[in-house]
Amino acid sequence: MVLVVIAVQAVFLSLFAWPAVTAEPRDLPIVIAGPEPVAKAVGDKLDEAEPGAFDVTYVDDADAAEQAVRDQQAYGGFVVAPSPQGPPQLEVRVASAASPAVAQMLTQIGQSAGRAAGQTAPVTVVDVVAAVAADPDDPRGAALTAGILPLVMTSIVAGLLLVVVLRSRVARFVGLLLYGASAGLAAAAVLQHGFEALPGDYVSNAAAIGLTALAMAGTVAGLGAVLGIAGAGLGGAVMFLLGNPLSGLASAPEMLPQPWGEVGQWLPPGAGGALLRSVAFFDGAAAAYPMWILAGWAAVGLLTLVGRAGGPPHAGKKPAANRQDVAAEGAEPTPVS
Repeated sequence: MVLVVIAVQAVFLSLFAWPAVTAEPRDLPIVIAGPEPVAKAVGDKLDEAEPGAFDVTYVDDADAAEQAVRDQQAYGGFVVAPSPQGPPQLEVRVASAASPAVAQMLTQIGQSAGRAAGQTAPVTVVDVVAAVAADPDDPRGAALTAGILPLVMTSIVAGLLLVVVLRSRVARFVGLLLYGASAGLAAAAVLQHGFEALPGDYVSNAAAIGLTALAMAGTVAGLGAVLGIAGAGLGGAVMFLLGNPLSGLASAPEMLPQPWGEVGQWLPPGAGGALLRSVAFFDGAAAAYPMWILAGWAAVGLLTLVGRAGGPPHAGKKPAANRQDVAAEGAEPTPVS
């Protein structure tokens, strides 16, 4: 038994530590703005230094670069301006609200590139969409990243309880919807009004969190209704052991080994984190993709849950045919006259 516990511990540690240990950019979308020859030269140097690390899009100017960041088409990028008195002047554009880790990485790359090019003035860094706008005491958005794990755990428990405690289709359906709405309202209140970790509209943030909770709890409950406790355990394992580590919330999906970074965005924890960031910080830019993924999980969970009511027959109950047989066996014979 002790060996089993140690083996489980090793699996948990591997799954949760692996994304952090292997994190590095892989086709990370960025933009480079400036005159084409100069911008291309910067892009070529980036590709030479770190092949395959960045997926570069070239734009005309700083405004276009910042718009790409606001639209979540890029995590950030570089603005290059020719200087008549020396080397081109390099500026950095980041969005710490999208990924503090990527913002820090791009800042370091820009500063190193500026020094290597002989730029004497400090490299200007502009945080286009800043996480610090929500909470000055949490510049890295740690509260948002840490908040997904409690939501995953409580959603697993809620899905399991719905199957174990409730038997009717209507009760399960209503219970699941009530859990999703309550979880969204409560979590948004804590993150936005308690810790001030979220900007934006409270109702929109609550809806994003509620849809995430509904998708996770619905999956667990639906599998539990079909396969019993083993099914609920399978659903919980997918959310906790795969969905949470592969969510990319601590860095970015493009920082994880592929295809696992993309797989993580197909699971509710990753899609939920992306949706919440979009509605809270980016005015809903790029929200459609994660929203439809969550809606799909939630719909399948609800349909599976209501499609199968009840649970295993109660112990001691026998089918009607068997009860009739027993009654017949126990009946006294009718005397023949």
